[in-house]
Amino acid sequence: MAATLLPIFLIPSSFAAQELSENERALFDAANRERGAKSLPALHWDEALTVAARKHANRMAFYNLVEHQLSGEPDLEARLALAGARFSIIAENIAVASNPETIHAGWMDSPGHRRNILNPDLTAVGIAAVRGSGGLFAVQDFSLPVTVLSTEQQEKKVISLMTAMGMHGVTAGDDARKTCDMESGIYGPTARPVRAMRFEVSDLSKLPESVEKNLRGLSFQKAEVGACRASKAPGFAHYRVAILLF
Repeated sequence: MAATLLPIFLIPSSFAAQELSENERALFDAANRERGAKSLPALHWDEALTVAARKHANRMAFYNLVEHQLSGEPDLEARLALAGARFSIIAENIAVASNPETIHAGWMDSPGHRRNILNPDLTAVGIAAVRGSGGLFAVQDFSLPVTVLSTEQQEKKVISLMTAMGMHGVTAGDDARKTCDMESGIYGPTARPVRAMRFEVSDLSKLPESVEKNLRGLSFQKAEVGACRASKAPGFAHYRVAILLF
């Protein structure tokens, strides 16, 4: 059997020196060893996720309960958002046992927990391990973190994606922005035929497949893009955009 080189997973020195306990490091390293064995990229340590995980682990230890949401506590999405995390995907593992090795083994023996650890779409993690009367209470909070874009940045991103498809004459405009705010119809009078397309996504690295397909199937002289605020909880990056075709 060929020898395998094990990757070294680095944590910022500020966490290693001030924040990360031995038990938390053990769980972090164990998770990344599992991912490395499957040729998956290593998870990186996330400060906001860690803040959320520690609050939840302390609460579980205090009440001596292992639950994803304890009485009077926000759900996972709200907990991560309150800690400052911004994301498009989230997941959580929780457990209690005598030591991190037993906790990790239990997670890997559970299909759902194992799936979270080995999910290639999850790239960041915050881990907490808090000793309580019932044992070591552990939390792994995972996410696919995102950079929150302003409406102007969203418009620029959509314009660049449409331009990359070979579409010219694409600009940002108020009519599209106001159309974005409407549930149906098109803002403002127009003497020319126009088509409005609205979509909501959590990731603007590409256009939704349905939008791209419709754009390729239509002929138009110019296009106007407008973004508006989406009604969604603050943690999830959630974008709402309208495209007007002339």
